[in-house]
Amino acid sequence: MSDSVHPSTEPTPETPDERTSWIDLPLVKLVVSSLLVTIVAGLIQVSLGSYSMTVGEAWFALVEPATGQAKRVLAGEITPWTAVTDFTESLEATEQIVVWDVRLPRVLVAIFVGMNLAISGAIFQAVTRNELASPFILGVSSGAGLAILLTLVAFASLAVYLPLFAAVGGMIAFLLVYAIAWKGGTSPVRLVLAGVIVGTVFSSIQTALFLFAPDVGVVQSAIQWTTGSLVGADWGQVRLVLPWTVLAVGLSLVASRQLNVLLLGEQTASALGMSVERVRFALASVAVLAAAASVAVAGIVSFVGLIVPHVVRSVVGSDYKRVIVGCLFVGPALMVVADVGARLALSPTQLPVGIITGLVGGPYFLYLMRKKRNLGDI
Repeated sequence: MSDSVHPSTEPTPETPDERTSWIDLPLVKLVVSSLLVTIVAGLIQVSLGSYSMTVGEAWFALVEPATGQAKRVLAGEITPWTAVTDFTESLEATEQIVVWDVRLPRVLVAIFVGMNLAISGAIFQAVTRNELASPFILGVSSGAGLAILLTLVAFASLAVYLPLFAAVGGMIAFLLVYAIAWKGGTSPVRLVLAGVIVGTVFSSIQTALFLFAPDVGVVQSAIQWTTGSLVGADWGQVRLVLPWTVLAVGLSLVASRQLNVLLLGEQTASALGMSVERVRFALASVAVLAAAASVAVAGIVSFVGLIVPHVVRSVVGSDYKRVIVGCLFVGPALMVVADVGARLALSPTQLPVGIITGLVGGPYFLYLMRKKRNLGDI
């Protein structure tokens, strides 16, 4: 009796060369250039404002307190835990207080929001095989925003759980979009139209909730959520978004191989042994988590999840190992630059950062429509 040979669906161990073979020169250039843009924009952000200083002064105010605390730890004067918990008490000069207490947290929140929105958009575009997909266009941001607004208006004491509520709202919105678009399958056009429908309905409900706000302060806070704003970002928001960002980034990097398989189509993915619907739901959950984490600290910021994956793919190709890594650097660069424009464009008046990303994203969306004949399918 002859043995039959079947292809194995188990992943084969990767050699060290295979693990790094996806790192190429275009990706390195993109990462380095994006990192430089983020650093320069971040230095501008912490330097300029109602209390202005030179870039050199800002850099010194940023580095000197941290190095001072590090030297004390190495000398055995204080423990690492004390160095962290009592760091703000070590700030002496006005420049140090302005940089560390007021401006640096805003830069860090912008970085984390950029990461989350970029990888969320990249995952949604792979899961739906639709390059028009993004948390904003698919209604996920509106669902997360509605959950946050409802919490602020009706359950203010539960504000500490905002990322969790945002994730639930975003997932409900995505499930509604998928249900509306389903007709023996989905198509790029139906998904986008369903996203517009769900986003419009949820936005209308958000507007209605303004009528039930207990005071003007809640209304102003709600408006900031719905337009996307980093005004008033502090270390509390950094601590709020950081763990969810680490989780979303880690899961997206691990899932890069599954994302590549999904791009081959459902039939091919099934033939390779993938449970398509389970994997698609799990990956969509990661994308919703990332989008919800950004909405929880910055509100609804439009177009970042749409623009960044397009820019990254145009440079590094469609391999999702490269795409995810590229998004982790291009997303923060775009958000920090946009936030610099939002804070300084009409100084002393500060614009919501969502207005700046919308002004950039709208023309870019039009450019994509003009450039590509078959816009939609990846």
